[in-house]
Amino acid sequence: GALGPTASEVGAQVPAIFAVGFIPMLLVALGYRELNLYMPDSGTSFTWATRAFGPWVGWMAGWGVIVATVVVLSNIAAIAVDFFYLMLAQVLGRPDVAGLTDVLPVNIATCLVFIALATLVSYRDMQTTQRLQYALVSFQLVVFVGFGLVALVRWLTGTAWNPTPIQLDWFNPLAVPDASTFIAGVSLSLFIYWGWDVSLTVNEEVEDSGRTPGRAAVLTVLAIVSVYIVVTLGSMTFAGLGEEGIGLGNPAIQENVFFALSEPVLGPFAILMSLTVLTSSAASLQSTFVSPSRTLLAMGHYRAMPISPRFYTPGNATIVSALSAATFYTMLRLVSTTVLWDTVQTLGAMIAFYYGLTAFAAVWYFRGHWFRSPRDFLFRLLAPGLGGTILAAILVMTLKDSMDPAYGSGSQILGFGLVFVLTVGLIALGLVLMVIQRLLDPVFFRGEVLAVSDAVADDA
Repeated sequence: GALGPTASEVGAQVPAIFAVGFIPMLLVALGYRELNLYMPDSGTSFTWATRAFGPWVGWMAGWGVIVATVVVLSNIAAIAVDFFYLMLAQVLGRPDVAGLTDVLPVNIATCLVFIALATLVSYRDMQTTQRLQYALVSFQLVVFVGFGLVALVRWLTGTAWNPTPIQLDWFNPLAVPDASTFIAGVSLSLFIYWGWDVSLTVNEEVEDSGRTPGRAAVLTVLAIVSVYIVVTLGSMTFAGLGEEGIGLGNPAIQENVFFALSEPVLGPFAILMSLTVLTSSAASLQSTFVSPSRTLLAMGHYRAMPISPRFYTPGNATIVSALSAATFYTMLRLVSTTVLWDTVQTLGAMIAFYYGLTAFAAVWYFRGHWFRSPRDFLFRLLAPGLGGTILAAILVMTLKDSMDPAYGSGSQILGFGLVFVLTVGLIALGLVLMVIQRLLDPVFFRGEVLAVSDAVADDA
């Protein structure tokens, strides 16, 4: 979803941008790990920001999690729909079938079916989710890594479509032509790393809840950057960055790079790539429901959202998340035919928003620990503080640049770029809903059920 758009923004510096995007993700993940160690809570960003900064900031952090996941659910569903019909076209030997994804009623109906199926699995129980993820993720990792390695081998043996030597300049972020392009590229790269915090939202459902989820988050970020760099380098060395054919600079393939490269790289096994991207989308779609449902459950438990925690399960919250994602996708698809591009850009801004808030919550919550030891200074001040600052800068610059109607896909509303309208509109909607919730049920906002506290940190 992000490889093509990122290549279109930064050209040969895709590996550099992916590496730069990895840095704040790792720094923030370290802050998340420290917060989880002291406060394992399914509300994650919502609970932690409330403990550090109070109910108003905490509520908006929770809203950021919910909105980001709703946006990405629509994005993942869009990818799943595209590759579903591409796979059918390959299986049936009828290229015209792939065009069904461009038929609006068919596209929307198929997307809603995917969302419904993912909701059923998530609603059932966590064990079903676990077993399904083991199978789907194992398959997709094998094929993706295999694709990257085969592409690299074909480059080394001179059988690539456009053999392009690896250059040190590819890893130099300073080679990006200007700051706006650099920020746009990094914002896009955040999309590919986002999602590792899902392991923390189930921290009350695992063994050793204080340590296991935090370790999982950090290991996930490291695994992701390794896989994506291999696949990106394989794609670049095999196809090059030209604007013709399957060159990554060709606008005609940038929304669907892997389908364009699959047959040239894998030959008769090309269908594996379509099946893998479809599998990856299905796995991501299903696992992503875990995060907003548990955030909504926590917010309902602390009376910050009108969602009843009567049965202390995220079932109702999962349904709310599914309906929200389905509505968002349908509305956005009717407004923009380039839904994939615009949601990737919007998601980058929303990630920067709530990850940044959570990183700063870690810094402030552990303020009594900053200089107790070198470890505390590194993991409770420097890492989350630097990560949060980087993400805040990305958010501000993304908002500034995305006001331009030409930003992203070029879609606009009232003269403003669609990415800007979506980002500001979703944050503003959260502010309105927060005020309404305060008027309807002020208990949470008075600090009666979840108060600002640094007692745990001081006593540690």
